[in-house]
Amino acid sequence: MSKFGLALGGGGARGLAHIGVLKVLDTEKIKINSITGCSMGAIVGGLYAYFGNAKQVEDFILQAINNPEFEKFSLYALNNNNIEPDKNYFEKFFDYIGSRLIAIKSLESTSYFDEDFTNRTFNFIPDAQIQNLKINFSAITTDLISGEEINLTKGSLRDVLRASSAIPGIFPPVKFDNYLLVDGSISESVPVSKVKEIGADKVLAVDVTRQLKITGTPKNIFEILYRTEDITSYHLSLERLKEADLIIRPQVKNLTWADFNSVQDIIKKGEIATEEMIPEIKKMIFKDPFIQKIKNLIKPLAGK
Repeated sequence: MSKFGLALGGGGARGLAHIGVLKVLDTEKIKINSITGCSMGAIVGGLYAYFGNAKQVEDFILQAINNPEFEKFSLYALNNNNIEPDKNYFEKFFDYIGSRLIAIKSLESTSYFDEDFTNRTFNFIPDAQIQNLKINFSAITTDLISGEEINLTKGSLRDVLRASSAIPGIFPPVKFDNYLLVDGSISESVPVSKVKEIGADKVLAVDVTRQLKITGTPKNIFEILYRTEDITSYHLSLERLKEADLIIRPQVKNLTWADFNSVQDIIKKGEIATEEMIPEIKKMIFKDPFIQKIKNLIKPLAGK
């Protein structure tokens, strides 16, 4: 039996589809050896490695989303009908709080939310050491100083998940050892190769990246910057996914980063996509690598 690993990509609310994936794997009693995630994928994967089952992760996330502290993010306001649905998170966030306010805050701080607010927000995450969790786990972050992609394999779960989901300009960077860390999605979209580093030899990747649509001609500098960011992320995902043994793509690409009011529907889409892939997942996991090598050696001889 192969050592089965999961690579969970980022995507804000779309990443909650990972919970649905894990629920189906639990139902099928498929043992997970290793998980690596970035951004929301790190949050869901880290909590699963901590609790050991998807139902507890689902209950935990739902409780967090319904917490009054979460509502202070005003993420639901980013989904109103007055905001264009194809805008990415940064565009929507900046539209919502106003460019003038951003300009003022950008001169005084490195992020919109300060350290105190961010600490209170992430206090819901257990403060356990990730090297002691029930399942091998790591989280992708990006070091602002060196520009390197960092795969965190030890440290406080709370600090690690905060670093992996520290959206630049929105949440403050996280000081971790000699690094200054921000969101892992900056350098890695779906961390297939990194989950192999912590023990997996067969990897199922869950891709929840935003759909790249054809758009009109950019009208200003900001639209060009936003569009190039989307294009870079999209092609980075395609490149990383080449290393996966199997890929699950829940039907959430049309949803926005901030669609947390659709949490139940998003989780369900993760379940549906995984149920359809179960035969292929089991075939991949339970294929004996030694027997496969023998078959590969015999096949040329059989044709003679």
